[in-house]
Amino acid sequence: MIKWNNFVIKAALFLVFLTSLIPSAEGQNKFLPPSDQYNPDRLRGVVITEIAGGVLISVGLYYLWYRKHPRSSFHFFNDNNEWLQVDKVGHMTTAYNIGVIQYDLMRWCGVKNDASIAIGSLTAIGYMSIIEVLDGFSSKWGFSKGDMVANLLGTAIFAGQQKWWGGQRVSLRFSYHPSIYPSYYPQELGKSFVSRILKDYNGQTYWLSFNIKSFLSAKNDWPDWLNISAGYGAEGMIGAVKNPEIINGRPIPSFPRYRQFYLAPDVELMRVSSNSDFFNAAAYLTRFIKFPAPAVEWNTLKKTKFHPIYF
Repeated sequence: MIKWNNFVIKAALFLVFLTSLIPSAEGQNKFLPPSDQYNPDRLRGVVITEIAGGVLISVGLYYLWYRKHPRSSFHFFNDNNEWLQVDKVGHMTTAYNIGVIQYDLMRWCGVKNDASIAIGSLTAIGYMSIIEVLDGFSSKWGFSKGDMVANLLGTAIFAGQQKWWGGQRVSLRFSYHPSIYPSYYPQELGKSFVSRILKDYNGQTYWLSFNIKSFLSAKNDWPDWLNISAGYGAEGMIGAVKNPEIINGRPIPSFPRYRQFYLAPDVELMRVSSNSDFFNAAAYLTRFIKFPAPAVEWNTLKKTKFHPIYF
């Protein structure tokens, strides 16, 4: 049971107080404002930057994921029962955010709306497909049909909202907190902090962040920037499907593997009114990150927890 103590009451009152102080920006993108005219110079710069960035990301993934595992002939691999599907939600979230960012870049270059949606979608699917092809040639992994379904679903969530609502009323976001489990199996769950963000599924949480105001009437007083988020994560996972009892001759404690579901407020910084270029840039570049906030957790251990601040 959740103990609704004085801290919870104070946190709720503080949140109400904030809603009266923070000015709203009605969801305007001040970092990459859409251009009414086609700008080929901007488009050229975007393409060159994305090619360079793609090369750097590919090299980084190689060193973090593929370098230590031998290559093989192309093959498929069914990993749908691994990591309590946290990795699948991660694929969906990544594809969604690639689509959104690519769309914004195209609109900033003056590309028309429908073409920008198509380019954003193709970019998301294309980039995520490259990762799957690399997996397909790795002896440890393989091309995952489940991953591709998740990639397509994340892309569809972006494209569908942009086409029918003209914006993103529901965004997919990510948060990470360090867990104890990589210390038992660093080869699998990551040795460095950066590698653990990618590999330690115990510390990852993925969120559907709903912008409440966009679903209400135009005259409502709900703050533009205040969202409600539903999150999913899992814990107790040292192995992909089951936890090993011994690793490198070391006995491993028995951890229950369980799913976690969250409900929490969220802050959409892009909807906070500001004339600061630094703030607007930071708000945009962190738009895929869930804002730290109090959260309620329900899990498959049949326990309910209140987290004063969860990330």
